[in-house]
Amino acid sequence: MNKHPPRLLDAEGLWSFALKVLGMRALTVSELREKLRRRAQEPADVAGVLDKLREYGYLNDDQFAESFATARRENQGFGKRRVLQDLKQRKVASKVAEQAVAQTFEGVDETVMIEQFLARKFRGKNLKEYLQEQKHLAAAFRRLQYAGFGAGPSIQVLKRYAAQAEELDPEEHTE
Repeated sequence: MNKHPPRLLDAEGLWSFALKVLGMRALTVSELREKLRRRAQEPADVAGVLDKLREYGYLNDDQFAESFATARRENQGFGKRRVLQDLKQRKVASKVAEQAVAQTFEGVDETVMIEQFLARKFRGKNLKEYLQEQKHLAAAFRRLQYAGFGAGPSIQVLKRYAAQAEELDPEEHTE
């Protein structure tokens, strides 16, 4: 399939393109800037469009970070580390990402989230029996690490199901 390069747009075209893209999916300032740069006839037009979007309240990394962090916690059940990592991957400034994650997880009991995560991921399994096998226990621990939960709380919860949870090495599974 022969793919044509995107049609270059003037300032008005960039504005319409930006609104269309933001209508489909929330984006960070950096993500949208990159999309606009690829389509701009004049690179200088990008800054003007981004400023106008911010002025109208259509583009706000603080709001994006808060919404994203809340959705990741509530809908996917991810822990702090994973949400923070995902925000940074979406090019949200570290300070903004850290503030949004701190606010989103304020007062949240991580051990309760871990219990819910395990119940969801191992639905239909008797966790007491299933996690007696070392390979299943290690796999559950890795899943918890990948989901962004701290090693300490993860081991604490896994101890409720298997005595050998104390043998898990948090250093071995960190990213």
